[in-house]
Amino acid sequence: MTEPLFVIPLWADLLAVGLGGVQGALFASGFVGQRRLDLLGVTIIGIVMGMGGGLIRDLLLNVELATMQSNWYLITAGAASLIGMLLANVFQRLNGVIVALDALVIGLFGAFGTAKALAIGLPAVPAVFVGVCAAVGGGILRDVFMGLPVAIMHVGSLYAVAAGVGCAVLAATHGLGAPLVAAAITCVVVTTVIRLLAVLFDISLPEQRALHRRKVALETSAIPIIRS
Repeated sequence: MTEPLFVIPLWADLLAVGLGGVQGALFASGFVGQRRLDLLGVTIIGIVMGMGGGLIRDLLLNVELATMQSNWYLITAGAASLIGMLLANVFQRLNGVIVALDALVIGLFGAFGTAKALAIGLPAVPAVFVGVCAAVGGGILRDVFMGLPVAIMHVGSLYAVAAGVGCAVLAATHGLGAPLVAAAITCVVVTTVIRLLAVLFDISLPEQRALHRRKVALETSAIPIIRS
């Protein structure tokens, strides 16, 4: 007997969309000078951030776009964007809240992406890839829309790595027999904790140039020095 198709509860999907919308609006409303955005611009960035992960997930899985099957997705993302913009000054004083929000959003989108991929029959590795793309997709689209360098491509606190570990834990625990819902919850927790620890202790992957310098140092250390 095959496992029934995994269906993301509407309230959970809307929660992720709403949190992403708030996060995107907080990000967009913080710019000044030539990069400052008006109300429409902030709302668009919030919607892109809130709905981008789900859109990328469903496009990769070649299934109907869940965010286009209900009025509530756009309404939730738009309303969350306005809330994030109106309360930007309040949230900016609560940096820990923003960091926790960011961690929770990538955990939710990563879990939903991987779980949905596994449910429709994808192998574990492609399913993890879909989950990571869903987790970071909103941020990538946000940066592209705003003409900024894509954040996950640069040195910084673990972002895609946290999503990757969480999604891999989901795939592994489900492969060992855990229910998909329980595995998805575990993914959210693992991703959130890793992201928060990375920010708290300033942990990041080593910079490419640092690796290059280390490699050169190791190679030159083996060269004998002839003294006169």
